[in-house]
Amino acid sequence: MSMKVKKLLHTRLRVSKLEESVKFFTEVLGLEVVRQTQSPRGSVLLFLKIPGNEEEIELCYYPESGKVTVPPDLMHLAFEVDNLEEFGAHCSKLGYPFSDGPTVSSSGTKFAFIDGPDGYEIELIERNETH
Repeated sequence: MSMKVKKLLHTRLRVSKLEESVKFFTEVLGLEVVRQTQSPRGSVLLFLKIPGNEEEIELCYYPESGKVTVPPDLMHLAFEVDNLEEFGAHCSKLGYPFSDGPTVSSSGTKFAFIDGPDGYEIELIERNETH
């Protein structure tokens, strides 16, 4: 019998700027907070998700661990958007302009990046419907 995981449940990001991170994920990206708990060690754990999706993003706030420093190109989260140009204008208006792109791939898909709080990179992708 082949063993494998069933599904991705959540991705955890430790943050040093909880309020700014929550505002970024809810107001800029449109995710919703689904629950907040506290770990046995005292971390604040806040779970967000895109309406209609199962996977969650867990924000972990634990100041005793020190400031979060995310090196460039360590990781990123990728989100699909309907219109990259319009979404980019929305992000820029809220203080998060494109940090890279937009770029058009050979398949016609458009993508760009914005930098969220603590330096986490967010990729925004507009898929080419003909491919």
